[in-house]
Amino acid sequence: MTLAPSRDPGSSSGSGATYDRADWASAFRNVLGELDRVPLNAVRGTIPPDLAGTLYRNGPGRLERGGHWLHHPFDGDGMITALRFEAGQAVLTNRFVRTEGWLEEEAAGRFLYRGVFGSQKPGGLLANAFDLRMKNIANTHVVRLGDQLLALWEASSPHALDPDTLETRGLTLLDGVLGKGEAFSAHPRFDPGHHGEARMVTFGVKAGPRSTIRLMEFAASGPRAGQLLADRHDSVAGFAFLHDFAITPRYAVFLQNAVAFNPLPFVAGLKGAAQCLASKPGEQGHFLIVPRPGATVAGDSAAEPTAPIVVPAPEGFVFHHLNAFEDAATGELVVDSIFYDDFPSIDPGVDFRAVDFDTLPAGRLVRTRIDLEHRTAASTVLEERCCEFAMVNPERQGLDARYGWTAVAECERGNAPLQAIEKLDLHTGERRVWSAAPRGFVSEPVMVPRPATATSAPRAEDDGWVLNLVWNGARCASDLVILHAADLSEQAVLELPLAIPYGLHGSWAPLG
Repeated sequence: MTLAPSRDPGSSSGSGATYDRADWASAFRNVLGELDRVPLNAVRGTIPPDLAGTLYRNGPGRLERGGHWLHHPFDGDGMITALRFEAGQAVLTNRFVRTEGWLEEEAAGRFLYRGVFGSQKPGGLLANAFDLRMKNIANTHVVRLGDQLLALWEASSPHALDPDTLETRGLTLLDGVLGKGEAFSAHPRFDPGHHGEARMVTFGVKAGPRSTIRLMEFAASGPRAGQLLADRHDSVAGFAFLHDFAITPRYAVFLQNAVAFNPLPFVAGLKGAAQCLASKPGEQGHFLIVPRPGATVAGDSAAEPTAPIVVPAPEGFVFHHLNAFEDAATGELVVDSIFYDDFPSIDPGVDFRAVDFDTLPAGRLVRTRIDLEHRTAASTVLEERCCEFAMVNPERQGLDARYGWTAVAECERGNAPLQAIEKLDLHTGERRVWSAAPRGFVSEPVMVPRPATATSAPRAEDDGWVLNLVWNGARCASDLVILHAADLSEQAVLELPLAIPYGLHGSWAPLG
């Protein structure tokens, strides 16, 4: 396959259908093997010699057992891919996370558990009704914390892996920080040093008529890596469905979507738990702004206020945020989020491989400015084009970042598969687009800043690379594409000897 060439910087692609459904659907498959440090060669371009570290990716790698397909790919067992770069060379390793449920089902040769997103065990209603067990599938994110790699699934405990071999060490409660089976977010944020050292900031939710949000901060590097530095619990009204959040130096920012949860269809075996979520017509979501250690809130003189600030949010549903920052000029808290008109879901009778994109809401990037003193918010659309999986330079996490990189549809309006990477100038609105259409489909972009050296001049915010795992419909396998972050021109394309289904999240861990 030859990916579409980089488009003229500053331009965007044309509208209209740009893909064949068979190409898009061909990515939904089982990962058939596990590889160990297989060397990779660039079929175009060269690997940057100063790109040094590991790109970790997580996502569902098992979508079928014994001829029985999952209802939704998000129910698939987690499979970790590690692409290690050093001195202009790259090697690939991949492993399934050996969860308890994966081992049981491998031995049985069939699915033994229901899935959160609607997948049922074989055997029909009688086999599924009143079976409320959930398999920890460890399939959503993967991050490095100290000497261990964490495979994350937000409904339960993380799995610890060896960062080099990817061998599963087992469930971890992080030295007793977590209770057994306690929810632990699959979307940590990494504070680059706003409090004097790098931190992993994360959370867990116990949802119900009143929900409890636990905010935790861990040392992310050095000899204290993995040590709990801060911990607080907050009770909020209503059912809290929280997948992601954002941070600033002073705040953790959540958006509590206006959704209700009716568990009866799940208990009866008719739906998965996530299918029992529904938007509340006519109701509005809320931002929950939780002070981090040492923060002071507008109108509150206490050193560490006990209650989150609650501010009405714009209409719509949010899975992911791009970033947040505190605007020194206006005193406002600014949050950039991907909004959908409604909660996107796949009905029980629909095959996910045949889903009609026109029936699903498209994500738009929206900026919300929050007046903390008056508890009000105003929003502006930054990008109308269907988008997901956005990130800023990790060194600008929580600050006023100028650039964001996101996966977008090839068409400029409406919903469609993600086939392009966009760089958006958040100050001027200028856009640059690299496209994999018509036969390529992109995943979450990971921006890697160019390493600093003792003698180098200060680096530009967009000095580095964007790494992206692309499904290549022409050869039914995956490619790793390395783009220059500044203009999205191609640095290198590596054809992987592996077919990896569409994944969820990934992270970069530098050498050392």
